Amino acid sequence: MVKNKNIKDMSINEASDFWDEHDFGEFDDVQAVSEVQFSLKKKKYVGIDRDLYAVIKDKAKTLNKSEDVLINEWLSEKAGT
Repeated sequence: MVKNKNIKDMSINEASDFWDEHDFGEFDDVQAVSEVQFSLKKKKYVGIDRDLYAVIKDKAKTLNKSEDVLINEWLSEKAGT
């Protein structure tokens, strides 16, 4: 039996790696979900200079965040929202 790691402590990449090596059959506390509700937000994609994106990507990795999250945080700060 695999000890269940606290999901809040996992990054998306760690969770992906974890589930590449494990399956639900290893856990006796997993329950089937009968209904899931979620809301999708529309997004607008914009072009970013490749060199600038490389800098953003490195900074996001250093901060353990996705590029999208970091860019949105920075733009929100700049826009004052």
